[in-house]
Amino acid sequence: MSDREQLALMAHLMRRAGFGASRDELEARVAVGYEATVEDLIHPENHPAIDEDVLYRYFPGYEGALAPPINQANWIYRMINTQRPLEEKLALFWHQLFATGNSKVDNPPELTEQIAMFREYGLGSFRDLLVELAKNPAMIYWLDNNGNHMDAVNENWGRELLELFSLGVGNYSEDDIKDASRAFTGWTIAPKIPRNPLGRFYWNYEYKPEDHDDGEKTFLGHTGAFDGNDIIDIVVQQPATAQFLARHLYNFFVADEPQVPSWNITPPNDPEAVQTLVDAYNESGYDVRSMLRVLFMSDFFKNARFARVKSPAELVVGTAKMAGNFTGPRPGLNKLAMECNWQGQELLNPPSVESWHTGSEWIDGGALVRRVNFAAGLLGDVTLPGVRSVINELESRGALSPNDFVDGCLDLLGPLDVSDATRRELVDQAESGGELTWGTVGERASSEKRVGIILALIAASRDYQFA
Repeated sequence: MSDREQLALMAHLMRRAGFGASRDELEARVAVGYEATVEDLIHPENHPAIDEDVLYRYFPGYEGALAPPINQANWIYRMINTQRPLEEKLALFWHQLFATGNSKVDNPPELTEQIAMFREYGLGSFRDLLVELAKNPAMIYWLDNNGNHMDAVNENWGRELLELFSLGVGNYSEDDIKDASRAFTGWTIAPKIPRNPLGRFYWNYEYKPEDHDDGEKTFLGHTGAFDGNDIIDIVVQQPATAQFLARHLYNFFVADEPQVPSWNITPPNDPEAVQTLVDAYNESGYDVRSMLRVLFMSDFFKNARFARVKSPAELVVGTAKMAGNFTGPRPGLNKLAMECNWQGQELLNPPSVESWHTGSEWIDGGALVRRVNFAAGLLGDVTLPGVRSVINELESRGALSPNDFVDGCLDLLGPLDVSDATRRELVDQAESGGELTWGTVGERASSEKRVGIILALIAASRDYQFA
């Protein structure tokens, strides 16, 4: 494998397992090797987490913030600056799968706590993650399990656990929903201290045995005096659960699939790849880390470059990382968070329990204009550190022909693969200015401006919308 091919493969891995990486980081990871990098990514505990004391010293308003945009900005800061990129990317995956929205919860700190729970449990046992999800106060309130009582069963959580979080449509009966819901009676939110006059206190999970239906239940062919833990133990053993989780991981990390509501009638685009992930799920005892190791090391992953439309969060965070102007606490993070909202992905507030529709549905007429303007505006700004590093590297290569100028920009932003049509447009623009030269002050100023224009055009291209 050539040096450029190794670099391109590493860039692909870092786009999918994180939010992209600088050229210096890519080269350092290539020197370590692909397999070692995968191991490093799936073991985030080997790297320090974000220092919350430092974060809140710079941004005291982030701690326990009640405003949704502040909590969104808090997460955007972490996505950009984390040394544990897969941990943060996987938190976004679980947030998308286990969609919980502030439109109903109306308590942003609890949603931030849920994201922290995803960081802690997201790479471990799927069984343990589902148990923690069932105990999460934001989820309990979102799906009404605080109103699920022994003598008045509420089926909302039980239904969504099976339909949207584990088995998928068509793999359970209405009776399974009823008895699963009975098993989760008594799983609720503890009484809270009144918010006035000191402000809002965090919610806490509480199990109330006196409110739990401990009668006999029948669920997916099993009978017993089940509680919620027993239900989840049965759920994770189901072939449908392995298939459902494997397809979600494929859709998020590998290539766009049809929308989730059609999965019960539409087969996967790559059944063999999904089956490989199913096998990893079963052989590892439902371990997400093991599934991701198999995924990232597979040929189907390595060959699926630019096969996914970037979500707004991926586009915003990846472009900001490339531009290099948010490496550390500074003003402007709120605006970045709002940019995700304006592009159609309001973090911590998915549109429904069904979550966002992904793939090509991220891009409608309005969203595409917003995405293009944002990315081109950042990468066309020659004052930003990441753009300056591209300029400096191009200058170190000396005078460049229009073809080499364009190829250099594509290389340093990725390496990025673009269509022949896109490359022709870029070369046409580069040829209008002739050779890129750096000899005099005037030539250097002109060349810097031209680099900014080409980078902006790349960011505005159809090709840049894919990861």
